[in-house]
Amino acid sequence: MSDLEALSQLSDPVRRSLYAFVAASGGEVGRGEAAEAAGVSRTLAAHHLDKLVEAGLLEAAFRPQERKGPGSGRPAKVYRRAGVELSVSLPPRDYGSLASVLAEVVDLLGGEEQAEEAARGLGRRLAAARGGAADVAEVLRERGYEPYTEEGEVRQRNCPFHALAEEQPLLVCSMNLALCQGLLEGLGQDPGRARLDPRPGECCVALSKTNEN
Repeated sequence: MSDLEALSQLSDPVRRSLYAFVAASGGEVGRGEAAEAAGVSRTLAAHHLDKLVEAGLLEAAFRPQERKGPGSGRPAKVYRRAGVELSVSLPPRDYGSLASVLAEVVDLLGGEEQAEEAARGLGRRLAAARGGAADVAEVLRERGYEPYTEEGEVRQRNCPFHALAEEQPLLVCSMNLALCQGLLEGLGQDPGRARLDPRPGECCVALSKTNEN
């Protein structure tokens, strides 16, 4: 199935709602909780969830029952967002290859500090585009970071630069941090709130509580 065909599965509102719920969970979701979130029956949710698995947008697994032995029932089927990256461009474009080449050039020339300053400037411009007054999580959400709050901190489920970060992790993560610091500065907030705190499967940048430096 092509990327376009896979993404077309989200044209159905129920399917789109189920995918959004699973993606936002950051982990595994059972059929019952997905059905409740989407406001549909468990049977209908199971049908759409399995279609999303067929399209490669979700992955399925089985969660063993806590109770063991006879009468414990079958393992529960659970879903999580697939690790694949899908994109559609008409006509086809390949910005990723150019970004990879440019990142390699920065590395070869030792231009890490200049790259970080450029990223910091981009963050300031993103803030200026919002008039310098916006919720930082809202701006990050618009840029694809998928922020969520955990114990008062803002963490981010998605790295918008994931493919490039796999190739040049030190460069890309340092630029990502600088971008977030520039964004905070442009919004009149303490840029020191942004720090590197990588977690598997998430963005490497986290934002501390607003009342902490």
